[in-house]
Amino acid sequence: MKRNLLVFLFSLALLCGFAPAACADVGPKPSVQIQFEQMDDSLCYATLLSLTPSTGPSSVWDGDENHIWNYNLDLEIWRAFAEYQDPDGFCFLQEGWQVNETKSFAWTYYPPRTFKVLLYYPETGEFRSSGIYERYAFDSYYTIDLGSPGPELLLRKSYDYTWEVISLLARIALTLLIEMALALVFRFRSKQLLFLIGKANLVTQVSLNLLLSFIDYNQGSMAFVFFYLLLELGVFVLEAVYYLRAFPRAVSVPIRRGKIIFYALAANALSFAGGMWIAVRIPGIF
Repeated sequence: MKRNLLVFLFSLALLCGFAPAACADVGPKPSVQIQFEQMDDSLCYATLLSLTPSTGPSSVWDGDENHIWNYNLDLEIWRAFAEYQDPDGFCFLQEGWQVNETKSFAWTYYPPRTFKVLLYYPETGEFRSSGIYERYAFDSYYTIDLGSPGPELLLRKSYDYTWEVISLLARIALTLLIEMALALVFRFRSKQLLFLIGKANLVTQVSLNLLLSFIDYNQGSMAFVFFYLLLELGVFVLEAVYYLRAFPRAVSVPIRRGKIIFYALAANALSFAGGMWIAVRIPGIF
């Protein structure tokens, strides 16, 4: 029976492994989000200059007047950015935003990996540029204090880890609570069995959720969900095998193997559902 179960899970994992190839361009993309501090109300536009001449659908103007892409910008603003000569050879990819009202902007669809922030003040013709920076997470947050001395814009990382940590701890606590409560429903009530279940879940759930937080930080929410399902299947197999070996040694009354396997399956299914609920309810993941 255990062999058939492992074959089934392995086959399911293989099928899941092919799923991303069929998703094409579906799902969230990396983003760069810039917040400005001490910005006045003077008319101002911003863009990210790119080290490469294209990224996703955005690219450098090829000189053909019919190929101008100024969806977010008036033509004169677009031309000012297009004619800007960066000393390090970084490129304007025809994307820009007015920022004096929002005090922020976000490039949410294939932003440059390596970039500079460039501000343009059309009322004075002034440009202000940053040094060279890179995306550091799937969603990279930076803050620029315009009150800082010097002409160069200085970026500081401003990713908010608070909700990420809260979501991580909540998922771990909820999954442990679910699996221990379900053990009582299955009449696994001896101290020895509860200790074994608690020990196994503490190890697997802490490891699982730390790994998921790392995946979410670097790859985003779609990868989080995909690997959550795949890794939860792996945790189920590990826990089922461990329980099959450990339970008979912990109690004198025999426990059916099918009951042990079904408990591990039900516990991990409920844990997955609870973890996804936490991920949606607490905005540290999505």
